Amino acid sequence: MAAPDEALNCEDFSMFQEALKVMRTIDDRIVYGLNTTVPTVSFSGKVDATQTCKQLYESMMEAHLSRDRAIKTCIAQSSEVVGQLREARAKDCDNMALIKELRKEQTKLKLMQSELNVEEVVNDRSLKVFTERCRIHYTPPKVL
Repeated sequence: MAAPDEALNCEDFSMFQEALKVMRTIDDRIVYGLNTTVPTVSFSGKVDATQTCKQLYESMMEAHLSRDRAIKTCIAQSSEVVGQLREARAKDCDNMALIKELRKEQTKLKLMQSELNVEEVVNDRSLKVFTERCRIHYTPPKVL
């Protein structure tokens, strides 16, 4: 999993998306991970399914928190830039280059905010698959 501070480039949206794609690897491979680590009933004696499910849950939650933090950090940075550009435009409302830059940054901010919705869908899907497969082996702690 990529660390949010080193890998996430908030300046370039395509690089931002690429880093998120890499960070979402655990969620993309959740079904495979569950199939290879959580035993079926016939093999349940050979593997500690409770411990396996617990470790998988913890790594999945760590990945979700890391991505959420990274996305929100980039949104905050982009919001700050939009605010600065708006102030500059208020002082110089005829500067077309400034207006163009503001629009570009606003579009990037909206795209980053939409990644929060994508993240919610990805997380919900992963948790659903995890719950279906591990519910008899491990019950995650309740989150307030």
